[in-house]
Amino acid sequence: MTALPRFVAAGEALTDLLATGPGTWTSQTGGSTWNVARVVARLGIPSAFAGAVSRDVFGLELAAANTAAGLDQRFLQQVDRPPLLAVVHERHPPRYFFIGTDSADLHFDPDHLPAGWRDGAAWVHFGGISLAREPLASTLVALACDLKLRGTKISYDPNFRALMDERYDGTLRTMAGLADVVKVSDEDVRGLFRHDDTDAAFAALRAMNPAATYLFTRGGDGACLVRPDGAWNAAAPAVDVVDTVGAGDASIGGLLYSLMTWPERAGGSHLRVAVAAGTAACRVAGAQPPALDAVLALTDAIVVRRQEGTHRALDFAAPGQQYFGKQLQR
Repeated sequence: MTALPRFVAAGEALTDLLATGPGTWTSQTGGSTWNVARVVARLGIPSAFAGAVSRDVFGLELAAANTAAGLDQRFLQQVDRPPLLAVVHERHPPRYFFIGTDSADLHFDPDHLPAGWRDGAAWVHFGGISLAREPLASTLVALACDLKLRGTKISYDPNFRALMDERYDGTLRTMAGLADVVKVSDEDVRGLFRHDDTDAAFAALRAMNPAATYLFTRGGDGACLVRPDGAWNAAAPAVDVVDTVGAGDASIGGLLYSLMTWPERAGGSHLRVAVAAGTAACRVAGAQPPALDAVLALTDAIVVRRQEGTHRALDFAAPGQQYFGKQLQR
Protein backbone atom coordinates (compact mmCIF):
# COMPACT_ATOMS: atom_id res chain seq x y z
CA MET A 1 0.00 0.00 0.00
CA THR A 2 1.59 3.28 -1.15
CA ALA A 3 -1.24 5.80 -1.60
CA LEU A 4 -1.98 7.92 1.44
CA PRO A 5 -5.52 7.97 2.88
CA ARG A 6 -7.89 10.85 2.23
CA PHE A 7 -9.41 10.48 5.69
CA VAL A 8 -7.73 9.90 9.05
CA ALA A 9 -9.29 9.55 12.51
CA ALA A 10 -6.84 10.14 15.36
CA GLY A 11 -7.55 9.02 18.91
CA GLU A 12 -8.33 5.85 20.82
CA ALA A 13 -8.97 2.23 19.98
CA LEU A 14 -9.88 0.18 23.04
CA THR A 15 -11.45 -3.03 24.28
CA ASP A 16 -14.91 -3.03 25.86
CA LEU A 17 -15.35 -5.58 28.63
CA LEU A 18 -19.09 -6.16 28.89
CA ALA A 19 -20.82 -7.89 31.80
CA THR A 20 -22.98 -10.75 30.52
CA GLY A 21 -24.03 -12.17 33.89
CA PRO A 22 -22.76 -12.74 37.41
CA GLY A 23 -19.03 -13.26 37.06
CA THR A 24 -19.12 -13.55 33.25
CA TRP A 25 -17.80 -11.10 30.68
CA THR A 26 -17.33 -10.72 26.96
CA SER A 27 -14.97 -8.42 25.07
CA GLN A 28 -15.47 -6.28 21.97
CA THR A 29 -13.14 -4.04 20.01
CA GLY A 30 -14.18 -0.40 20.09
CA GLY A 31 -13.30 3.25 20.54
CA SER A 32 -15.23 6.16 19.04
CA THR A 33 -12.51 7.56 16.78
CA TRP A 34 -11.57 4.09 15.59
CA ASN A 35 -15.24 3.40 14.83
CA VAL A 36 -15.51 6.56 12.73
CA ALA A 37 -12.46 5.50 10.69
CA ARG A 38 -14.10 2.12 10.06
CA VAL A 39 -17.36 3.76 8.96
CA VAL A 40 -15.71 6.06 6.42
CA ALA A 41 -13.60 3.17 5.09
CA ARG A 42 -16.69 0.93 4.73
CA LEU A 43 -18.39 3.68 2.74
CA GLY A 44 -15.53 3.57 0.27
CA ILE A 45 -13.07 6.34 1.09
CA PRO A 46 -9.39 5.36 1.71
CA SER A 47 -9.04 5.82 5.45
CA ALA A 48 -6.78 5.24 8.43
CA PHE A 49 -6.93 5.18 12.20
CA ALA A 50 -3.98 6.97 13.80
CA GLY A 51 -3.41 5.74 17.34
CA ALA A 52 -1.53 3.29 19.53
CA VAL A 53 -2.56 -0.09 20.94
CA SER A 54 -0.83 -2.69 23.08
CA ARG A 55 1.07 -5.77 21.89
CA ASP A 56 -0.90 -8.23 24.06
CA VAL A 57 -4.00 -10.23 23.15
CA PHE A 58 -6.23 -7.11 23.26
CA GLY A 59 -3.90 -5.11 21.04
CA LEU A 60 -3.55 -8.00 18.61
CA GLU A 61 -7.33 -8.26 18.30
CA LEU A 62 -7.56 -4.53 17.59
CA ALA A 63 -4.79 -4.73 15.00
CA ALA A 64 -6.52 -7.64 13.27
CA ALA A 65 -9.86 -5.80 13.29
CA ASN A 66 -8.13 -2.68 11.98
CA THR A 67 -6.79 -4.65 9.02
CA ALA A 68 -10.13 -6.36 8.43
CA ALA A 69 -11.81 -2.94 8.26
CA GLY A 70 -9.55 -1.97 5.36
CA LEU A 71 -7.74 0.75 7.29
CA ASP A 72 -4.18 1.74 6.40
CA GLN A 73 -2.04 -0.40 8.72
CA ARG A 74 0.84 2.07 8.67
CA PHE A 75 -1.08 4.44 10.95
CA LEU A 76 -1.67 1.95 13.80
CA GLN A 77 1.18 1.89 16.31
CA GLN A 78 1.74 -1.06 18.66
CA VAL A 79 3.74 -0.36 21.82
CA ASP A 80 4.86 -2.28 24.88
CA ARG A 81 2.30 -0.81 27.26
CA PRO A 82 -0.91 -2.12 28.88
CA PRO A 83 -4.19 -2.04 26.95
CA LEU A 84 -6.92 0.56 27.39
CA LEU A 85 -10.06 -1.16 28.70
CA ALA A 86 -13.61 0.13 29.15
CA VAL A 87 -15.35 -1.97 31.80
CA VAL A 88 -19.13 -1.80 31.26
CA HIS A 89 -20.52 -3.42 34.39
CA GLU A 90 -24.15 -2.41 33.78
CA ARG A 91 -25.87 -2.08 30.41
CA HIS A 92 -29.21 -0.33 31.07
CA PRO A 93 -28.45 2.43 31.78
CA PRO A 94 -24.76 1.98 30.95
CA ARG A 95 -22.35 2.25 33.86
CA TYR A 96 -18.67 1.94 33.16
CA PHE A 97 -15.14 2.89 34.10
CA PHE A 98 -11.82 2.89 32.28
CA ILE A 99 -8.63 0.99 33.07
CA GLY A 100 -5.67 2.63 31.38
CA THR A 101 -2.89 3.92 33.61
CA ASP A 102 0.11 4.51 31.33
CA SER A 103 -1.70 2.48 28.68
CA ALA A 104 -0.70 2.11 25.05
CA ASP A 105 -3.03 4.79 23.66
CA LEU A 106 -1.22 7.49 25.65
CA HIS A 107 2.02 6.74 23.80
CA PHE A 108 0.81 7.58 20.29
CA ASP A 109 3.48 9.54 18.38
CA PRO A 110 2.43 11.44 15.21
CA ASP A 111 6.08 11.71 14.17
CA HIS A 112 6.06 7.96 13.45
CA LEU A 113 3.27 8.19 10.88
CA PRO A 114 4.03 7.84 7.14
CA ALA A 115 5.88 10.73 5.53
CA GLY A 116 3.63 13.19 3.72
CA TRP A 117 0.40 12.02 5.29
CA ARG A 118 -0.55 15.50 6.53
CA ASP A 119 -0.56 16.77 2.96
CA GLY A 120 -2.51 13.76 1.69
CA ALA A 121 -5.39 13.86 4.18
CA ALA A 122 -8.37 15.99 3.19
CA TRP A 123 -10.11 15.51 6.55
CA VAL A 124 -8.85 14.46 9.99
CA HIS A 125 -11.28 13.51 12.76
CA PHE A 126 -10.73 13.94 16.53
CA GLY A 127 -12.81 13.21 19.62
CA GLY A 128 -13.68 10.61 22.22
CA ILE A 129 -11.85 10.04 25.47
CA SER A 130 -8.49 10.47 23.74
CA LEU A 131 -8.94 14.24 24.19
CA ALA A 132 -9.56 13.81 27.93
CA ARG A 133 -6.47 11.72 28.75
CA GLU A 134 -3.02 13.23 29.08
CA PRO A 135 -0.46 13.29 27.59
CA LEU A 136 -2.41 12.06 24.55
CA ALA A 137 -4.86 14.98 24.68
CA SER A 138 -2.09 17.58 24.33
CA THR A 139 -0.50 15.57 21.52
CA LEU A 140 -3.76 15.48 19.58
CA VAL A 141 -4.64 19.13 20.14
CA ALA A 142 -1.19 20.14 18.88
CA LEU A 143 -1.69 17.89 15.86
CA ALA A 144 -5.08 19.44 15.14
CA CYS A 145 -3.60 22.95 15.35
CA ASP A 146 -0.85 22.03 12.90
CA LEU A 147 -3.29 20.45 10.45
CA LYS A 148 -5.56 23.48 10.59
CA LEU A 149 -2.66 25.73 9.66
CA ARG A 150 -2.00 23.47 6.66
CA GLY A 151 -5.58 23.84 5.46
CA THR A 152 -6.76 20.35 6.42
CA LYS A 153 -10.44 20.06 7.31
CA ILE A 154 -11.06 19.14 10.96
CA SER A 155 -13.96 17.07 12.29
CA TYR A 156 -14.70 16.87 16.03
CA ASP A 157 -17.06 14.70 18.07
CA PRO A 158 -16.53 15.14 21.83
CA ASN A 159 -18.60 12.00 22.56
CA PHE A 160 -19.13 12.93 26.21
CA ARG A 161 -18.05 10.54 28.94
CA ALA A 162 -18.00 10.97 32.72
CA LEU A 163 -14.28 11.82 32.87
CA MET A 164 -14.94 15.00 30.83
CA ASP A 165 -15.44 17.30 33.79
CA GLU A 166 -14.45 20.98 34.15
CA ARG A 167 -10.86 20.07 33.26
CA TYR A 168 -12.12 19.35 29.74
CA ASP A 169 -13.65 22.81 29.21
CA GLY A 170 -10.51 24.31 27.66
CA THR A 171 -10.13 21.40 25.26
CA LEU A 172 -13.77 21.74 24.23
CA ARG A 173 -13.28 25.43 23.42
CA THR A 174 -10.07 24.79 21.51
CA MET A 175 -11.32 21.86 19.45
CA ALA A 176 -14.68 23.46 18.70
CA GLY A 177 -12.81 26.57 17.56
CA LEU A 178 -10.60 24.54 15.22
CA ALA A 179 -13.31 22.33 13.77
CA ASP A 180 -14.97 22.67 10.39
CA VAL A 181 -17.56 20.08 11.48
CA VAL A 182 -18.75 19.37 15.03
CA LYS A 183 -20.99 16.40 15.79
CA VAL A 184 -22.79 16.38 19.13
CA SER A 185 -25.85 14.71 20.66
CA ASP A 186 -28.40 16.09 23.09
CA GLU A 187 -26.88 13.91 25.83
CA ASP A 188 -23.41 15.20 24.93
CA VAL A 189 -24.26 18.88 25.34
CA ARG A 190 -26.02 18.32 28.65
CA GLY A 191 -22.96 16.49 29.95
CA LEU A 192 -20.40 18.91 28.52
CA PHE A 193 -22.14 22.01 29.86
CA ARG A 194 -23.34 20.35 33.08
CA HIS A 195 -26.96 21.50 32.97
CA ASP A 196 -30.23 20.26 31.52
CA ASP A 197 -31.15 23.09 29.13
CA THR A 198 -30.30 21.24 25.93
CA ASP A 199 -31.06 24.08 23.53
CA ALA A 200 -29.08 26.65 25.54
CA ALA A 201 -26.13 24.27 25.78
CA PHE A 202 -26.16 23.72 22.02
CA ALA A 203 -26.33 27.47 21.46
CA ALA A 204 -23.33 27.92 23.76
CA LEU A 205 -21.40 25.34 21.76
CA ARG A 206 -22.22 27.09 18.48
CA ALA A 207 -21.07 30.39 19.94
CA MET A 208 -17.57 28.92 20.24
CA ASN A 209 -17.34 28.73 16.42
CA PRO A 210 -20.22 30.27 14.44
CA ALA A 211 -18.54 29.39 11.12
CA ALA A 212 -18.56 25.62 11.69
CA THR A 213 -21.08 23.04 10.51
CA TYR A 214 -22.90 21.30 13.38
CA LEU A 215 -24.56 17.91 13.27
CA PHE A 216 -26.86 17.79 16.30
CA THR A 217 -28.50 14.41 16.94
CA ARG A 218 -31.48 13.83 19.24
CA GLY A 219 -31.97 10.08 19.14
CA GLY A 220 -35.54 9.16 18.26
CA ASP A 221 -36.35 12.85 17.70
CA GLY A 222 -34.09 13.01 14.66
CA ALA A 223 -31.25 15.41 13.94
CA CYS A 224 -30.45 18.84 12.59
CA LEU A 225 -27.60 20.26 10.54
CA VAL A 226 -26.70 23.87 11.21
CA ARG A 227 -24.20 25.94 9.28
CA PRO A 228 -23.84 29.61 8.35
CA ASP A 229 -25.94 29.29 5.17
CA GLY A 230 -28.89 27.61 6.85
CA ALA A 231 -30.30 24.90 9.07
CA TRP A 232 -32.07 21.65 8.24
CA ASN A 233 -34.07 19.21 10.37
CA ALA A 234 -34.56 15.49 9.74
CA ALA A 235 -37.01 13.13 11.41
CA ALA A 236 -35.78 9.71 12.46
CA PRO A 237 -37.24 7.07 10.11
CA ALA A 238 -39.30 4.23 11.52
CA VAL A 239 -37.13 1.10 11.52
CA ASP A 240 -36.72 -1.95 13.71
CA VAL A 241 -33.89 -0.96 16.06
CA VAL A 242 -31.61 -3.84 17.02
CA ASP A 243 -28.84 -1.86 18.76
CA THR A 244 -28.01 1.84 19.00
CA VAL A 245 -24.33 1.24 19.82
CA GLY A 246 -22.20 3.00 17.22
CA ALA A 247 -25.07 4.98 15.69
CA GLY A 248 -23.47 8.31 16.52
CA ASP A 249 -20.14 7.24 15.01
CA ALA A 250 -21.96 6.09 11.90
CA SER A 251 -23.82 9.39 11.56
CA ILE A 252 -20.68 11.55 11.64
CA GLY A 253 -18.98 9.05 9.33
CA GLY A 254 -21.89 9.34 6.91
CA LEU A 255 -21.78 13.13 7.04
CA LEU A 256 -18.04 13.19 6.34
CA TYR A 257 -18.47 10.73 3.46
CA SER A 258 -21.15 12.99 1.96
CA LEU A 259 -19.06 16.15 2.37
CA MET A 260 -16.05 14.51 0.73
CA THR A 261 -18.06 12.92 -2.08
CA TRP A 262 -20.53 15.70 -2.91
CA PRO A 263 -19.07 18.96 -1.53
CA GLU A 264 -21.31 21.04 -3.79
CA ARG A 265 -24.57 19.73 -2.34
CA ALA A 266 -26.78 21.65 0.07
CA GLY A 267 -26.90 20.95 3.79
CA GLY A 268 -30.14 19.01 3.62
CA SER A 269 -28.58 16.42 1.32
CA HIS A 270 -25.65 15.90 3.70
CA LEU A 271 -28.01 15.59 6.67
CA ARG A 272 -30.02 12.94 4.84
CA VAL A 273 -26.90 10.77 4.39
CA ALA A 274 -25.82 11.29 8.01
CA VAL A 275 -29.19 10.22 9.40
CA ALA A 276 -29.38 7.30 6.98
CA ALA A 277 -25.95 6.06 8.12
CA GLY A 278 -26.90 6.32 11.79
CA THR A 279 -30.18 4.54 11.13
CA ALA A 280 -28.50 1.76 9.16
CA ALA A 281 -26.13 1.17 12.09
CA CYS A 282 -29.14 0.68 14.40
CA ARG A 283 -30.41 -2.22 12.32
CA VAL A 284 -27.53 -4.54 13.26
CA ALA A 285 -26.06 -5.64 16.60
CA GLY A 286 -22.91 -3.96 17.86
CA ALA A 287 -20.92 -1.08 16.42
CA GLN A 288 -20.86 -2.41 12.87
CA PRO A 289 -20.11 0.11 10.10
CA PRO A 290 -23.00 0.22 7.61
CA ALA A 291 -22.46 -0.66 3.96
CA LEU A 292 -22.87 2.10 1.38
CA ASP A 293 -25.80 0.39 -0.37
CA ALA A 294 -27.64 0.09 2.97
CA VAL A 295 -27.13 3.80 3.63
CA LEU A 296 -28.18 4.95 0.18
CA ALA A 297 -31.25 2.69 0.30
CA LEU A 298 -32.43 4.55 3.41
CA THR A 299 -31.91 8.09 2.14
CA ASP A 300 -35.28 8.26 0.38
CA ALA A 301 -36.97 7.48 3.71
CA ILE A 302 -35.34 10.48 5.44
CA VAL A 303 -37.63 13.52 5.47
CA VAL A 304 -35.59 16.72 5.63
CA ARG A 305 -37.01 20.21 6.05
CA ARG A 306 -35.19 23.50 5.94
CA GLN A 307 -35.52 25.45 9.18
CA GLU A 308 -37.46 28.68 8.76
CA GLY A 309 -37.06 31.52 11.23
CA THR A 310 -35.22 31.05 14.52
CA HIS A 311 -35.29 28.42 17.22
CA ARG A 312 -33.61 28.25 20.59
CA ALA A 313 -31.40 25.38 19.45
CA LEU A 314 -30.19 27.51 16.53
CA ASP A 315 -29.54 30.74 18.43
CA PHE A 316 -26.19 31.81 19.84
CA ALA A 317 -25.71 32.17 23.57
CA ALA A 318 -26.24 35.76 24.62
CA PRO A 319 -23.25 37.77 25.89
CA GLY A 320 -22.61 37.31 29.57
CA GLN A 321 -24.29 33.93 29.86
CA GLN A 322 -22.49 31.26 31.81
CA TYR A 323 -21.70 28.30 29.58
CA PHE A 324 -20.86 25.64 32.13
CA GLY A 325 -22.18 24.35 35.40
CA LYS A 326 -25.71 25.56 35.90
CA GLN A 327 -28.71 26.42 33.81
CA LEU A 328 -28.22 29.54 31.69
CA GLN A 329 -30.26 32.59 32.60
CA ARG A 330 -32.15 34.38 29.84
